[in-house]
Amino acid sequence: MEQSCVIGIDVGGSSLKCGLIDHSGKILDCFLQPLDGAETEQAVIKYMVNAIQQCAQQTEQAISYVGIGFPGIVDNNVIIGGADNLPGFENLPLGDILKQETGYDVLIDNDANMMGYGELAYGAGKGCTDIVFITVGTGIGGAVVINGQLHGGFKNRGAELGHIILQHNGTPCTCGAKGCFEVYASVTALVNNYRELTAHKQLAVDGKVIVDKYIQHDAHAILAMHNHFDYMATGIASLVNIFSPQKIVIGGGISEAGAFYIQEISKRVQHTAMPATMQHTTLVSASLGNRAGMLGCAAKALEKVEKDNIIRKEHIIIKA
Repeated sequence: MEQSCVIGIDVGGSSLKCGLIDHSGKILDCFLQPLDGAETEQAVIKYMVNAIQQCAQQTEQAISYVGIGFPGIVDNNVIIGGADNLPGFENLPLGDILKQETGYDVLIDNDANMMGYGELAYGAGKGCTDIVFITVGTGIGGAVVINGQLHGGFKNRGAELGHIILQHNGTPCTCGAKGCFEVYASVTALVNNYRELTAHKQLAVDGKVIVDKYIQHDAHAILAMHNHFDYMATGIASLVNIFSPQKIVIGGGISEAGAFYIQEISKRVQHTAMPATMQHTTLVSASLGNRAGMLGCAAKALEKVEKDNIIRKEHIIIKA
């Protein structure tokens, strides 16, 4: 069989993470493309086309597929909406546009889904069939994998893990609801809570600063982190009770704070989740860092290539 590669692109609000990946999952080339001056939908698409072409120029092998992780709701390669940090992208058939511009077959899914799939294929969830992936940052995103397949609900509108409700009629969320998981457990919430505890609402701190202060036994940081652990555990316990996965994989920069981070959350989840649903579940840190989305895109693209090859062989057998 002719050797070929796939391209994985993780689209963020300020940059594209792009990679050329072979059929074993090895990264042959990767780069970060800033979206400098991209103030229109067309400008972002041009950057994506250029990134695909740049990747393709790095190999003499054929490009069999391009996998893309994109923020917001994605249904059948159409960006329905929700890409809040990017201009436009409402009901846009991005897959068709990119194929027309580059000539390559394209597969697009939500960026958090692709991160979770990357951890399943190559990272902390490797060897599992059922995982829940959570990325903790400015907000909370995630992905659900059941029987080795991403589960996004009907027409891929679901699996909004950051928007399960922790508190009825609670703090307003950017999604329009109140009391969402991300309002209480995101890094944004951690920073806001720390500022309230110190009575300095304009204090210049971020998650890393608070973690460092926590390690140094700062009283305010300890209380803020314990609040964060409690809220994280409450949300995760609900997910365990629903899905009972083999692993809960936690990503985002704060998940790399140290072993204590997962340990503190895990301890609380074990006391909160139903014992039967928790019986086969462990909590782990994500292992791929900022490569998870790009590698997840590649993994989904490789999966699509394999399925297409099987279908092609079946057609040949039938015709014979």
